[in-house]
Amino acid sequence: MVYNIFMAQFSFDVESTYDSGEMINVYDQSQRELSNRYDLKGTHTSLEWLEDKKGLKICGDVQFHLDAVIDILRKKAATRGVSQKTFDVTNEPETTNLRMIWLVPFKNGLKQEDSKKITKLLKEKLPKIKTQIQGDSIRVMSPKKDQLQEAMQLLKTQNFDFPLSFTNFR
Repeated sequence: MVYNIFMAQFSFDVESTYDSGEMINVYDQSQRELSNRYDLKGTHTSLEWLEDKKGLKICGDVQFHLDAVIDILRKKAATRGVSQKTFDVTNEPETTNLRMIWLVPFKNGLKQEDSKKITKLLKEKLPKIKTQIQGDSIRVMSPKKDQLQEAMQLLKTQNFDFPLSFTNFR
């Protein structure tokens, strides 16, 4: 008689997302602090949403004002548990009519080359773990939960330039 034994597969997904509810809270708290900051009173410094709330538009008179706003955002994000890497500050501020405008979109979703970096790292360091790229997320599978926890710890110690979150732990 042949017995068909299936090993239980445990898995989790690696994603690069942010909590939109927390980001709204970060925005609201930053707005409140902007209105109370003495060094920004009487300036044209402002903070607005980009379309569909997928980023922020920071306006100011000089670079100091823009830096002050992004500093406020980062502090509020840290207290709310939102990764600093969520803010894509690679764009240069534009100067128009003696005002500076800085568009700061949010990083959301893993790019293909980032997914490949993660899967390559996991295969090198933890060869018993299986990975599968699924669009803008990566499914990590193993018959042992301990190996999955090792994979999470390994990814947390890496210094990627995008935020990582772990979901669907089964």
